[in-house]
Amino acid sequence: MNINTAINSLESFHLAVDETGAKERAASIAGRSIKKESKVHAIKLAVSMIDLTTLEGKDSEGKVHALCQKAVRPLDGSDEIPHVAAVCVYPNMVKTAKSALAGSGVFVASVATAFPSGQSPLKLKIEEVRRVVSMGADEVDMVISRGEFLEGNYKYVYDEVKAIKEVCGEAHLKVILETGELETYDNVRKASIISMLAGADFIKTSTGKVQPAATLPVTLVMLEAIRDFYNETGKIIGMKPAGGIKTTKDALAYLCLVKETLGDVWLTPDLFRMGASSLLNDLLMQYRKEQTGVYQSAEYFTND
Repeated sequence: MNINTAINSLESFHLAVDETGAKERAASIAGRSIKKESKVHAIKLAVSMIDLTTLEGKDSEGKVHALCQKAVRPLDGSDEIPHVAAVCVYPNMVKTAKSALAGSGVFVASVATAFPSGQSPLKLKIEEVRRVVSMGADEVDMVISRGEFLEGNYKYVYDEVKAIKEVCGEAHLKVILETGELETYDNVRKASIISMLAGADFIKTSTGKVQPAATLPVTLVMLEAIRDFYNETGKIIGMKPAGGIKTTKDALAYLCLVKETLGDVWLTPDLFRMGASSLLNDLLMQYRKEQTGVYQSAEYFTND
């Protein structure tokens, strides 16, 4: 699809968002409770959808290796809990993660394109993506150029996402909107649709470096964009909220939101992920509580 066709396609989508309605619906879902028999299943499902993430300046091969071990077997010494979906790292750690996760079924995701700012020439962004893919990254998490988007240069954003998608090869592309910088829900919806038109396999809320990061209302706006894009084109796109999802209650609210907006088809790690670093331990604590009736100390679970 060329840019003129793509931009014209925006007119096929209703771009205005009912912000009050989105917030009210998200609040109603956040307040729900889940029965015990359903909660255990939901906790396991949530674990299987996590992109276990470390994106810090102090990341080391040792830290990434330990994180990969936890990704493969979240509950030490037990196979009760499934492995997570992916481990997300900086480009320099892709080889380490790939080696540690070999044969496990856990994917390696790498951030790229001058993460988290995106402030780099396209040529350098493309070179970085080529590099991480050549090192074995299964997934690439790119950031859009928010400054260009807010200036109304939608062609630039579309062309950039399309160019990155073309060099991803077999790797899946997650496009990070950095919704905390997009200013309005209308902009979130528009950026979602532009990214999907340009070839995104997933759209993602945030880098986790800007506040607010993932929120239920913003995620609802993006899920509805995915639904409408599917209805218009027949293409199924995945969703990844990231940043600020810390508790089991948070995670289960996101699962309810996906189920009610997109249906059970999207309730799979192939189409829904949660980017998180601390969420996994809370899910494990809640799982043990459901199994035994008592909370175990956070110290019982590994920090990595």
